[in-house]
Amino acid sequence: MVPFYALVASFLLFKGLGLIGLSYFGGWQSPLQGAVAVMLLLTASAHWGTRRPDLIRLVPQAFPRPDLIVTATGWLELAGAVGILFPATSKLASIGLAVLLIAMFPANVRAARETMTIGGRPVPKLLPRTVLQLVFLAAVLLAG
Repeated sequence: MVPFYALVASFLLFKGLGLIGLSYFGGWQSPLQGAVAVMLLLTASAHWGTRRPDLIRLVPQAFPRPDLIVTATGWLELAGAVGILFPATSKLASIGLAVLLIAMFPANVRAARETMTIGGRPVPKLLPRTVLQLVFLAAVLLAG
């Protein structure tokens, strides 16, 4: 849920900056791009921090080297966070992030079904997690 809260709070912050006169954030897309970047920086940080072992456990057992998968997805999230901010790359980043979210969804399903934890907190149940994933997917696609 923390990434969702980060997405919403940062969108409101950036949109508020637009409303008080910071023209870059005057519309809806730039605040959304900034919010998606903030969310991705937050989620990517877990790939190398104390939550890393939890993320490695989420990777379905059919995949070899879950540690490398977690590292790779973290780097892709960082690249997406940067790419979504620039007009020349935002569309490509948006599509790449959408593919990444879809590719990572099986790990979320496994985590929900096996009632795993991340950072000592239980992951959301499957239905709320699916809804969150759809919100994140819509956010990255609209941001691009």
